[in-house]
Amino acid sequence: MTTTEDAPDLPPAHRINARSVMVGAGILGLLAVACGAFGAHGLRDRVDAEQLAWWQTAARYQLTHALALLIVAWGGGPWTAARRGAAVGFVTGVALFSGTLYAMALGGPRILGAVTPLGGLALIVGWGCVVVYGLRNAPQN
Repeated sequence: MTTTEDAPDLPPAHRINARSVMVGAGILGLLAVACGAFGAHGLRDRVDAEQLAWWQTAARYQLTHALALLIVAWGGGPWTAARRGAAVGFVTGVALFSGTLYAMALGGPRILGAVTPLGGLALIVGWGCVVVYGLRNAPQN
């Protein structure tokens, strides 16, 4: 596991490493399961079908990307800019994509839907960073 010496030019609070990413993955996963359960049991009779679908989509994307983030943290090899980019892309994407869908499902303004695609773009960037990392660092055996 790489520690904070992989980014000596950053102050300690701004360094991204496997430990911080793994903790973040755990938090996102925990919250995704809790949100999914809340949507299934607490919102079903309080919101319309469209809002419930937004909630379910948000929880599904959050849990999927929590697992992807865990793999980024747990993966072997160097802690490169591409690996950090994947982590930042996934966290930013979940915050924007799932966050805006959760907010709209709870009655937030529909204009938040204009921000949702930016979250999707961040998720795509995260996956692109996974591709770059794989091309540059994965063993070829």
